[in-house]
Amino acid sequence: MLANFLPTGTLLTFEMVLPSIYGTGHCSSVSTAMINALLSLCTLSCFFFHFTDSFKGPDGKVYYGFVTPRGLAVFKPGLEVEVPKDDKYRVGFHDFVHAAMSVMVFVAIAFSDHRVTDCLFPGHVKEMDEVMESFPLMVGIVCSGLFLVFPTTRYGIGCMAT
Repeated sequence: MLANFLPTGTLLTFEMVLPSIYGTGHCSSVSTAMINALLSLCTLSCFFFHFTDSFKGPDGKVYYGFVTPRGLAVFKPGLEVEVPKDDKYRVGFHDFVHAAMSVMVFVAIAFSDHRVTDCLFPGHVKEMDEVMESFPLMVGIVCSGLFLVFPTTRYGIGCMAT
């Protein structure tokens, strides 16, 4: 269930791609723009994947889709399996809360990396070190509390439906 809360796949992708962007350690305008683009793509990924869900069909296969106000929109069109019409497959306020928290966790971890802060905030190393001493902890405490108040029922991509 922890994978439902945390942006593990997005964070792993970010940490794998960042070294090739950062390169030799000198931040040029190109590497800064690429880091911004990577952060943006990963942030969108964190947000998007909290609106995915899955279900097991009568054939035992797992089907994935995107939750909408009308219900689950399955990624694979033309399925011969009936998509569940339950209310749990409709988008709700808790989906937005989880997506926002996932983005906050990702940003807190991404900004903890000196390669990111050195390029995005040059000349502010001391200030960023001060912020990064407490920011990830505060995000962790706030998000943990909100995860308790707004538990998820989603089984997104990578999580098996029950």
